[in-house]
Amino acid sequence: MVEILWFLFAVGLIAAVVAPWVLRRRSGGIRLVEPGAPDAADPLAYGFVRQELLDVRMPGPDQDLVDVLDVVQRTQDWRAASQLLAGTPKEGEVRWQRVQAFAGAASLELAQRPGAGGAWLREWRAQAPKDAGGAAVHAEFLVQQAWRTAQVGTDEFRIILEEARTVCGEAALLAPGDPVPYIVELAVARGLGYAHEQFDQVWAKVIDRNPQHMGAHIAALHYWCEKWHGSRADADRFARSAAARAPQGSLLAALPLFAVWEHLPDLALVRDFYGTQVVSRAMEGALYAVHSARPDDPMLAHVRHLLIHFLVGAQRWSEAMHQIVHVDGHVGALPWTMSEDPAAEYALYRALAVAGYEANGGTPASLPH
Repeated sequence: MVEILWFLFAVGLIAAVVAPWVLRRRSGGIRLVEPGAPDAADPLAYGFVRQELLDVRMPGPDQDLVDVLDVVQRTQDWRAASQLLAGTPKEGEVRWQRVQAFAGAASLELAQRPGAGGAWLREWRAQAPKDAGGAAVHAEFLVQQAWRTAQVGTDEFRIILEEARTVCGEAALLAPGDPVPYIVELAVARGLGYAHEQFDQVWAKVIDRNPQHMGAHIAALHYWCEKWHGSRADADRFARSAAARAPQGSLLAALPLFAVWEHLPDLALVRDFYGTQVVSRAMEGALYAVHSARPDDPMLAHVRHLLIHFLVGAQRWSEAMHQIVHVDGHVGALPWTMSEDPAAEYALYRALAVAGYEANGGTPASLPH
């Protein structure tokens, strides 16, 4: 949901070269087949969702959230959102995802209707200033506004994030034991340039409340990346340490793949990128995490989406298709959200996976659902 909009060299290169085409392998090598040709691979033959119907709001299904978002945006009444968050457990990942979704919906409305969009969030805060859910959504909304609408490092950017930090504090007081306000502050820390000691204080409050929170670890990883306040070594060390401590069934084993993603523009220049030990090990760790995680883990879709990107890049078509089967229909996750058109970006990789799968003998009937 909330991500830094930076240019991804590898994806840009793929999109520029093959976006109008579908990759197709034959016995004599690789050729490109124009979509619509008689032998072009068709993702719809697998029951996949049409590009224009892909849901960009969330990484996977959450029908309660979808229903409430529809009500809130149709009626501009915040109370259904408040009720949903009040009934969402503080200790899990779902609350964080729902806070992001509500904030993102308000931010998108404001972008579409400047000065008027997202009025329900303003009413929520004005009419229920002691509502913990409203405070958390407001803080996340401000963070998203800073990253999306202001230039990093400007006075405007800092002013918005300073306000977000204040609201994070209010949200934390209203919801003792809830890690979400501190997870929001991790993004504030990145933007305002917290010193490592100051960041560590916020991070300690997160892990005191939920030491296995995958969303929090992804947010913290951003801070440790080279383009912000750490280095590639710092980010790798943080990810590997979290993965090593992860209990059986935890998706934290996939965190090194997110670290690879954060430094992809630099790493992608390496020859045989997908065959390097760092990338191969991170991919295998993520696959292990997916296979051992609970089927209802709310962060599972996040890992599957990132795996699709890497598995397609490595031409591991069958494995990519097995991930697509589980997440198709929703694209509100990395890496697609880095694109101006997440649905189109995802659809491109899906088409490549289908074409590669069929070129190696796969058919809709042979793909388990």
